[in-house]
Amino acid sequence: MSVKSILEACEEGILLWQQAFNKQDAAGCAAQYMLGAVMDARPFGTFTGRDEIQAFWQNIMDQGFANVEYFDVKWESAGSEGYILSSSWTMNKAFGVVHREHWIIDTDGKARLSRDDFEVQGER
Repeated sequence: MSVKSILEACEEGILLWQQAFNKQDAAGCAAQYMLGAVMDARPFGTFTGRDEIQAFWQNIMDQGFANVEYFDVKWESAGSEGYILSSSWTMNKAFGVVHREHWIIDTDGKARLSRDDFEVQGER
């Protein structure tokens, strides 16, 4: 896969995650993670694997969090390992930063998160 197509796949992955979140689809969010992915959700804790990650997102959605938007998005090449995303984000009830999302190409050719490290910095 060319460098450009790897980046395009990663950009599609984050878009699919955002669309799933904004449709309140926790399973759709979890599907954008590798099976054994690790998510550090500050200050909530660390969640490993799709089941734990889906349960986290479902809990967030059940509390009324919605309408996530990303800005100041930066993509950094991780070589053949995909790309690292960092950004700021906002939603209806909170805001924060993505410290580091590691997107890699899965066996099916789609980009998925292998590691996600983000922080809620405040409420709105």
